[in-house]
Amino acid sequence: MLTRRIAEFVTETPTGAVPDAAIAAACHGLVDTLGCALAGTSEPVSEIAAGYVREHGGRGPVTVWGHGLATSPADAGFVNAISAHALDFDDSHPNARGHASASIVPTVIAAGEAVGAGGRDVLAAYAIGIEVAAKMGRGFGFGLLGGGWHPTAAVGVIASTAAAARLMGHDADQLRRALGVAGSEVSGLLRNFGTMTKPYHTGHSARAGIMAAWLGGAGITSDPNILDGEGGVFAAYSANGETAKDLAADLGTGWEIVEPGNFVKNWPCCYSNHRSISAMLALIEEHDFKAGEVEGVKISFLPGGDTALVSREPRTGLEGKFSIEYVIAAMLLRDPLTLPTFTDPMVLRPEAQALIGKVRREIIPAEGKFAGLVGYNIVEVKTKRGTFTLREDRTPGNPAVWPMSEDDRRTKFLDCARLALGDEGAEALFDLAGRTAELGNISELARAAVPAAGALKKVAG
Repeated sequence: MLTRRIAEFVTETPTGAVPDAAIAAACHGLVDTLGCALAGTSEPVSEIAAGYVREHGGRGPVTVWGHGLATSPADAGFVNAISAHALDFDDSHPNARGHASASIVPTVIAAGEAVGAGGRDVLAAYAIGIEVAAKMGRGFGFGLLGGGWHPTAAVGVIASTAAAARLMGHDADQLRRALGVAGSEVSGLLRNFGTMTKPYHTGHSARAGIMAAWLGGAGITSDPNILDGEGGVFAAYSANGETAKDLAADLGTGWEIVEPGNFVKNWPCCYSNHRSISAMLALIEEHDFKAGEVEGVKISFLPGGDTALVSREPRTGLEGKFSIEYVIAAMLLRDPLTLPTFTDPMVLRPEAQALIGKVRREIIPAEGKFAGLVGYNIVEVKTKRGTFTLREDRTPGNPAVWPMSEDDRRTKFLDCARLALGDEGAEALFDLAGRTAELGNISELARAAVPAAGALKKVAG
């Protein structure tokens, strides 16, 4: 049974058995996620979530990054995970079918802070959480996304439950009970892409995972084999991926956080845009065409490759993140595709709106289904002086074929974190986060993710 095997793997794998390569990859993922979250703390959805916790949250010792709050583990995980995904700049994992880190990292830091866990234990829990997320994603296959569900949310709640339960010291039976609860929390609709509810999905996954883990430890009853068989999670969500038997056998034979690893974003928009961005950049660099001479742009996707790009005529910054039409228009206007590019005024520029109408999509006939991290794209630009075409097979940020350099990782983190902490605070946090494995208590890292001028305030409960 897969549920039992996951519970045993999560609770019985010693921290010392998690290889150094997995710990190092987890540290990279934690740093990237934390940076994205700090940039996200100023987004309206993060402010709304923090406002909810200020008004309704429970009393507790766990830090809400960037907001000067301390609250319960579940409420802190909720706000921090929303912040992590608010800008869609966080990493993604191809086997997990989405943004697993955005739920798992806030979960392990919140749960770890609550129990006083050391940094290496937190990183081990994160690596194990990615292992669970990837197995869930491989089991769901493309059936989940094809059914209109958001894989990041569906996978995230199971993985967050597992990671939180590990740090809480649960045994396999307690985790099986927790997973039974989490199975009833699998949710998240694709229709909400391009709105504030998309990052709410990661917040829900973190909060529900922490709550499910606590309830499992307290003795709540649930189906102990929630992932398996008729009526289980995979069956209920039309899974068409690998079998539960094969996934159970694969647990512990390798580390998903190392291979294939987390794909790290260079640009703060949906990953389904990124191969096309790369191709367009190369075409612009080689041919130097200007916006005024472009007659049309065709972006070709394999089947399913543009499913997440739900906005064809975007009117807001959030919609622009899920629109290849706007991304290409912005590039033709020589925007650098940084955080300010994806704001309402930038999307609504008349010149951008005019160019959006010149971009069209085409589906390449092929067998199977594909996604933002899998497959290839073809970009064709028709201009007054000719038509230029480029196919891109590589995914930017893929650690195997197109990794982000250490300098680029540092620059990305500092650009994000300084929005909440200032230059000095961002530099200090980057150095500290890079040494997470050496920390005796993860609270040291969590508390450094709060602006110096914003003292922690306990939330009245």
